[in-house]
Amino acid sequence: MELNFLTIIDLIGTFAFALSGAFAAMEKKLDPFGVIIMAFVPAIGGGSVRDILIGDLPVAWLSNNITIGIIIAAAVSAMFFGSLLRKFDPLLEAFDALGLGLFTIVGIEKGILHGYPPGICISLGIFTGCFGGVLRDVILNNVPLLFHKEIYASACILGGISYYLLSWIGIDQALVNIFCIAIIFAIRMMAIRYHWSLPAIYLDRSNR
Repeated sequence: MELNFLTIIDLIGTFAFALSGAFAAMEKKLDPFGVIIMAFVPAIGGGSVRDILIGDLPVAWLSNNITIGIIIAAAVSAMFFGSLLRKFDPLLEAFDALGLGLFTIVGIEKGILHGYPPGICISLGIFTGCFGGVLRDVILNNVPLLFHKEIYASACILGGISYYLLSWIGIDQALVNIFCIAIIFAIRMMAIRYHWSLPAIYLDRSNR
């Protein structure tokens, strides 16, 4: 497995999302096997959907053992050190936001490698960053964050637009990746902190 910048952020994103899945499973009081399974879901779900959509088969995680080892290590770390943490929510949110940024950039760059236009590449970044979390939440019987009013997929879109704007300006590609990951992470964390949300479009019948 060739280690380049894209591969490194892919592995870091895998670890971050695997931790988010493991902690979410621990909040639901699943057994150790359930924790390990739920670590896999957000870590590989979005990337698998992306690779199937663009016909890049077999999906990326089947072609190496490093990804599997990282996911298992994340799940084991969560189980052994999770009891030392008093609250899961802030940590889960931070790892989820980090994984969102990392995986969005991975999806965008994979789309570029396959010659897709910017709009499609940003869409692939959204699939990569968001769909694993959707699967995690559905399996755990939670409403996926993507479908809440909260800023989630919107952060991916803004990060993707920033990616192309910064690249157009001529900034070094590694710095572009870092800036865009930071933008997505910051938007997501600020949305949680300050309760930013998209406008509601449903009818409020509580006052009737």
